[in-house]
Amino acid sequence: MPWFEDIEIGARTELGRYTFTADEIIAFAKKYDPQYFHIDAEAAKEGPFGTLTASGWHTTATWMKLMIAARAGREESLDADGNRPPAGGPSPGFLDMKWPTPVCAGDTIAYSTEVIDKIDMRSRPGWGIVRSRNTGVNQNGETVLSFIGQGLIQRRMPKDT
Repeated sequence: MPWFEDIEIGARTELGRYTFTADEIIAFAKKYDPQYFHIDAEAAKEGPFGTLTASGWHTTATWMKLMIAARAGREESLDADGNRPPAGGPSPGFLDMKWPTPVCAGDTIAYSTEVIDKIDMRSRPGWGIVRSRNTGVNQNGETVLSFIGQGLIQRRMPKDT
């Protein structure tokens, strides 16, 4: 992760694509979201979507997997002061999470993130919060996932500390 000060509002990162299979949809749902339209292809035909669909939590967990992979793939060189940039901090939570279009077996979702805001933290002067708009879009251009993510990011410490 770059330092809080180095993150630019509007910076966008393409996180990658992922194709959901029926077997993965069912396995995830049996463990974490066992609703019939996620775990039983035949019963799902009579359900609200008319077919087996991925849990929204599965769609979101896949975003997280790709986000972490994108971070791990970055080369983080020392900054101008010889400091290694921070690894990134915890999240105080997500805002406005939506799953407007169901994800079906065989759908390929393209995930991305875009920085939309930076918030100074008075309670923790060594940290700031970065907010990002995160999306997943299927092969038809339909949004299947959207939410605002928040992450605590370290600031550079002043030279006199």
